[in-house]
Amino acid sequence: MRGWDRWVSGGLALLLAANGGTMLFASLAWYDAVPGVPATGPFNGHFVKDIGAVYAMAALALGWFAWRPRQAWPALVMAALWLGLHAVIHVYDAACGRSPLADLQRDLVGVYLFAAIPVLLAVFRRPGAAG
Repeated sequence: MRGWDRWVSGGLALLLAANGGTMLFASLAWYDAVPGVPATGPFNGHFVKDIGAVYAMAALALGWFAWRPRQAWPALVMAALWLGLHAVIHVYDAACGRSPLADLQRDLVGVYLFAAIPVLLAVFRRPGAAG
């Protein structure tokens, strides 16, 4: 396992933990601050907290992978699966929306990149993988 893999995983864990924590403990502020979220419907604090809990779980998995890559690889795979499926839903919604390119651009970093990183780590940095 290369050191940069662990730094990338740890850094993303911190970002996802901040997002999940904000969703859990400042749900309305999160809802109002994130571009595009208010357009999805009225505020539902319970739903925002539910998704915040999943982001917190993904952050823990990525943090564990940064600390103990061989032991935590299965947890990384589960976090990558959730983040990847979440990104697929965003692609579908963008494709069906009124401004697909703007929606794709809006979600480029916070949804697609933050999903691609753990997916790539899970595929290319699994225990025993070359490189």
